[in-house]
Amino acid sequence: MIKTLLIGLLLLACTSAQAAVILQYHHVSATTPASTSVTPKQFREQMQYLYDHQFNVLPLSDIVNAIKSQQTLPAKTVAITFDDGYRSIATTAHPILKEYGFPYTLFVSVEPIKRKYGNMMTWNELIELSKDGAEIANHSWGHEHLIRRLPQETQAQWIKRIEQNIDQTEAAIAEATGQNLKMLAYPYGEYNADIEAMLAKKGYVALGQQSGAAGIYSSLTALPRFPVAGVYANLDTLKVKLNSLNMPVINQNTSNPELTKNWRPKLIVTLDMTDIYPHQMMCFIQGQGAQKPLWLGKNQFSIQAETDLPAGRSRYNCTAPSKTKSGYYWFSQAWVRPFDDGSWPKE
Repeated sequence: MIKTLLIGLLLLACTSAQAAVILQYHHVSATTPASTSVTPKQFREQMQYLYDHQFNVLPLSDIVNAIKSQQTLPAKTVAITFDDGYRSIATTAHPILKEYGFPYTLFVSVEPIKRKYGNMMTWNELIELSKDGAEIANHSWGHEHLIRRLPQETQAQWIKRIEQNIDQTEAAIAEATGQNLKMLAYPYGEYNADIEAMLAKKGYVALGQQSGAAGIYSSLTALPRFPVAGVYANLDTLKVKLNSLNMPVINQNTSNPELTKNWRPKLIVTLDMTDIYPHQMMCFIQGQGAQKPLWLGKNQFSIQAETDLPAGRSRYNCTAPSKTKSGYYWFSQAWVRPFDDGSWPKE
């Protein structure tokens, strides 16, 4: 039985090997915070690169449907996404994307737009973008930290509140635009296993902010994206990411990012090693640098932080070059932890 399953997985990997790279943007502006921005010049250079090198820029919903049905994606497939609904997307990014004929997805939180918070587009602008072909998707009602409970809130009360939040947002987007894509981008990239289970039950797909290429080995409630901003807006390093491959993860001991007591989580990953040499695998622990994985067998390795991960968000990233294709397999596990007293960093 196990042998048959493994053979099936290998065959599936051969027929559906291509991955999709999902890019995540916020601002396209020279006057907004660099950590969440690309300049208009950088954005145009990146779009020109995609155009010149014949990348297949597809709607995110098409990529999601292909992954769901385990269909082969064209080589060099890319999706372009934006979080939050900043005005620069409407005034700067949209015209550039329209010029190149590139589709894109805009993940929006309803409350900041309706309340006209600084730099946000108007609700009418959002509707006009949807009429002009933009996919409008869910980013929660008020851009909340979804994993954080309110004082005295029980587990059941918390998950019900989050469920209602997501459904309310989806309903508002559907009413205004007619779109009901059931795709959620986690605010701040924060999620946990309970949220994933709730979303899967309701038929949602969700995207994080951990890096890597998306494909058949990805969780549909934690699809990876490459953030493009600040130091990550450099075109030379972005080229490597655009050619990345979906790491063939068959199993891992934990995929729940939320840490509750162990601030040095041990991650054990089982891979399909058909196209990977184990000695070429390298991992990186955010804030702690490079670390060679410890191989526990021919297709299983472990990685663990040497010191406590800080309060807030962290990641383990692992990459390995393909034996047969141009590009690196790329895998990222997100982590999020509170302070020792259970409180969270103020952001």
